[in-house]
Amino acid sequence: MGGLNLEYLEVAHLYLFGGVKFLHLLLLLMGLDILTGIVKAIKNGNLWSRKSLFGYARKLLVLIVVITANIIDQVLSLNGTLTFATVLFYIANEALSIVENMAQLGVLVPQQLAEKLKVIETQSEERFTNEILTELTGKNVDKELKDKKDGAQ
Repeated sequence: MGGLNLEYLEVAHLYLFGGVKFLHLLLLLMGLDILTGIVKAIKNGNLWSRKSLFGYARKLLVLIVVITANIIDQVLSLNGTLTFATVLFYIANEALSIVENMAQLGVLVPQQLAEKLKVIETQSEERFTNEILTELTGKNVDKELKDKKDGAQ
């Protein structure tokens, strides 16, 4: 039989996702985040925005990070520790994103959590914008803004 050797598939599966704890939960939360994001985009009237396309790409990149963590975990014989920590980090990130989407859709969210999400959202948007400006201009925008603030005081 000259077909596909299943042993190679088993090795590939082991190195890509073998034994990754909570991977199904992460995938479920990613799907729910996409779903709540689409509902939010429909509500806001920007369903086909670049932001959503970058969001989908980011989901794929998260899976690449999980695969990379799993490979490093396997090579260094860490018994799943690195992969488990990586997956837990992204589970928490997806859960926060879902809660944020729900809050923006008008679903009641505990007040303290909603306030924390607003702070996180503002800081991440500023950081992302500054990173893009730094990349495009070659100047450290964060440092220039800090210097301006310090000079104004």
